[in-house]
Amino acid sequence: MDRRSFIAGGLSLPWLTQAGGAQAQSGPLTKIIFPFSAGAGGDTLCRLVAPHLASQLERTVIVENRTGGDGLIGIKAVKGANPDGATILVTTGPTMYLLPMVETTPSFDTAKDFMPVSLLARFEFALVVSPSIGVTDFKGFVAWLKAHPDKTSFGVPSNGTIPHFTGSKLEKDLGIPMTRVPYRGTAPIITDLIGGHIPFGITTLADAVPQHRAKGVRILAVSSAERSPFVPEVSTFKESGIDLVADGWYGMWLPAGSPPDFAAKLSAAAVATMAKPEVQEKLTAIGLIPVGSTAEGLSKQLAADIALWQPIVKATGYKIEN
Repeated sequence: MDRRSFIAGGLSLPWLTQAGGAQAQSGPLTKIIFPFSAGAGGDTLCRLVAPHLASQLERTVIVENRTGGDGLIGIKAVKGANPDGATILVTTGPTMYLLPMVETTPSFDTAKDFMPVSLLARFEFALVVSPSIGVTDFKGFVAWLKAHPDKTSFGVPSNGTIPHFTGSKLEKDLGIPMTRVPYRGTAPIITDLIGGHIPFGITTLADAVPQHRAKGVRILAVSSAERSPFVPEVSTFKESGIDLVADGWYGMWLPAGSPPDFAAKLSAAAVATMAKPEVQEKLTAIGLIPVGSTAEGLSKQLAADIALWQPIVKATGYKIEN
């Protein structure tokens, strides 16, 4: 499997901010490197956060989309940057812990090459079914799978993602063989679900909510530890008997060796920014759940996800040649 088939849990959402980098009026220049393209939820997050960080840090803060290699180009750019506070990485958690797991030779070591700053926001994944299969809850879905063992194909946004490995977990826990169908993003999965061309998929929750509400698809379970505020009527995987919590999230890092005092100031600024009502309102509108944490909080989340996903990923034998 080549690297192009790997997209580490990105979030495809409408872009609500301008394309230019947000700037303060003066001070040293700091770049937020976002390793995916403009127009997605993470890019919106960066551009929303940038001016707030600028005012608190008394620096000019811009956002740069350094795309390519499914996140690796931007990540490696920050890894190799001068650790002087001029370069910040914001990316998805799955990028930072899944890539080292699936590469035959890991391109980076998150713990050694980066300094944690803050967990910024969470997003959720969902099990979504086509109305054509006629099920309304998770129990009915399992019964349908058992009754139709030749029709258990499911869509995922790409190979090597959280939805990919969530499907592997479902297959193992339910004891029902399934066939994974990789797509290029979530949108075509939703389209095929609406058309009845595929029975179910695992997607980012935010992308499925509009059609769920319009009854074009049905969300049967969410990946979060608690019911989602976006679809509180839908049970979690845990409530449905699947021992899995699989949130996605965005975090902020500096290159290893950055000044501890600057890292602490940046972390405090990130926490303060994520607590602002106007920031929370705008992020919630695009399906992100604002968090904000200490560096220790980010490290704890990363360690928990590595412990959760490493045995699941290893059991699949999935690797990217590099």
